[in-house]
Amino acid sequence: MTPSVEAAPEQHLPPRALWGGRASAPCFLESFRTIVREHPDVVAVVDEDLELTYAQLDSWIGRIAALLVDQGITAGRRVAFAGSRGAPAVAAMLAVVSLGATYVPLDSEYPARRLAHMVADSGVTVLLHAGDPPDFDTAARLVPVPPWWRSAPAAPADRVLAQCRTELPVYIIYTSGSTGLPKGVAVPHSSCDNMVEWQRTHSVRPDLRTAQYAPLNFDVCFQEILGTLCGGGTLVVVPERLRRDPISLLDWLVVNRIERLFLPCVALHMLTVAATAVHSLAGLVLAEINAAGEQLVCTPAIRDFFALLPGCRLNNHYGQSESAMVTVHTLTGPSREWPALAPIGRPLPGCEVLIDPPDLEEPDVGELLVAGAPLSAGYLNQPQLSAERYVTVDSTPQGHTRAFRTGDLVRVDGDVLRYLSRVDHEVKIRGVRVNPVEVDACLLAYPGIVEAVCVAVEMSEGSRQLRAAVTMEPGLPALDTAAVRRALAERLPAQSLPQSVTVLSHLPRTPSGKIDRVAVTELLTRPAEAQR
Repeated sequence: MTPSVEAAPEQHLPPRALWGGRASAPCFLESFRTIVREHPDVVAVVDEDLELTYAQLDSWIGRIAALLVDQGITAGRRVAFAGSRGAPAVAAMLAVVSLGATYVPLDSEYPARRLAHMVADSGVTVLLHAGDPPDFDTAARLVPVPPWWRSAPAAPADRVLAQCRTELPVYIIYTSGSTGLPKGVAVPHSSCDNMVEWQRTHSVRPDLRTAQYAPLNFDVCFQEILGTLCGGGTLVVVPERLRRDPISLLDWLVVNRIERLFLPCVALHMLTVAATAVHSLAGLVLAEINAAGEQLVCTPAIRDFFALLPGCRLNNHYGQSESAMVTVHTLTGPSREWPALAPIGRPLPGCEVLIDPPDLEEPDVGELLVAGAPLSAGYLNQPQLSAERYVTVDSTPQGHTRAFRTGDLVRVDGDVLRYLSRVDHEVKIRGVRVNPVEVDACLLAYPGIVEAVCVAVEMSEGSRQLRAAVTMEPGLPALDTAAVRRALAERLPAQSLPQSVTVLSHLPRTPSGKIDRVAVTELLTRPAEAQR
């Protein structure tokens, strides 16, 4: 079952495109089954309660799948899982997709009203849960995940899996919607398989010991889980309390011998700032860190961190819920020479990206469109929005005729893409285009500033100014904001200088952990007394 969509309007685009090359990805379920057969005794998943080998995890998956079959679940049906991150969530997800059904994650950190909307909108018939049943009303049947016990009989190694079809949705992920309600995106095997195979072959090793950090409702969660288990690695679930405690997270990374980490850019910056307070990073065995979610700013703390870990590489990942992984850039050379704003890189194999320039005299600057393997089917139950964002285009150099409008403005430098801003939030100050992320980067270079975000504030019709919000290292004297603006003036043109720099105790976040720029804008437009 795929989302219903209206016929997309045809777009006539200039022939500016980048191609990631041919791709031939196996079904990730087949890759996982190969690992189970060849490495049954390797540890697959570790959380605070369980440590399961691939054989044990597969046995648990088989038991959950049998339970779902008894509930009438077949290929094309939709099954939700409610609970926290951990081994039960991993086993439940793989059990659902092994039947050809579509998995709908419901993170327990989300508000009940939002979760209820996701269940109703996705049309799930069975809601698996680990722990207590969810506390919202639903027409779906509530079914507890059967617990793991070590004496459970092994599932038959040759049990039949559902046929793996490229168009079959693997999961439905919900992303923020302009109406105030989240919108669902059904991600098919063609996208998921391509991402998993690329992750397996792009990493320094396919069997890395990997931290599972992302929330269940953030699509990077699937990259962590499937990219690890389909390569024979070990997935170690980060305890929830450590996701917001970077100092303790550093210790956890050492104790659990973590080799691969996926982090939002903000969390990476916080982790590297925390690392400046420790005497040595010698206990870390990190081989690879993958950043995503926002523009990657190579702050002084990030540069220093990687200088102390010369064997660890940093990858900047770019994608959306609607198109999973699209491009990647690996930062190379001495970290002190890395650019302040990292490129988003080149498209993955099987992916073609198109540039739609607003000004034909600048053909290398424009909105980024995605075609090929990463593309999802469209938004769930929103045909008009799907038609606006998933458009029909003239046949591309690779023969694609359908593309997703990302809303991101990029620039092409040779065969590398650089992110500029959001098209729908393009900032012009006194007629000059300004990139607020560049201001963020300059603020983060100022001593003592831990987080920074610059936003455009509409003062009145036709009058716009930049304002910034920052957080500080604890225990420091009050920030001299006039000195900050003087330092910025040495690096930025006048139109890029924020009119004010406000110190906050914390910056508001979206559910996925990104800085919520809309909330920051609202906060900075309140009267001064309301900001305290």
